[in-house]
Amino acid sequence: MVKLRLKRCGRKQRAVYRIVAIDGRSRREGRDLRKVGFYDPINNKTHLNVPAILYFLDKGAQPTGTVHDISKKAGVFTELSLNKMKFY
Repeated sequence: MVKLRLKRCGRKQRAVYRIVAIDGRSRREGRDLRKVGFYDPINNKTHLNVPAILYFLDKGAQPTGTVHDISKKAGVFTELSLNKMKFY
């Protein structure tokens, strides 16, 4: 199963995270399928590739709790519901 989760980067005590699509059985720093965003908790900055996230969510990827909260604040799920309404 594909998951959308955080991958830790940065140096000691200054963690930044990449939001990646990755196989659920892989370890945290394992090989990712695609980078779909960036999250900096220290400076509270977020950059998301919304079309890529929507693509993986449409294919059945499961976001982790933190990625779900970040995406929800950015309004990704409202776009997902709008896209699904277009097809029906």
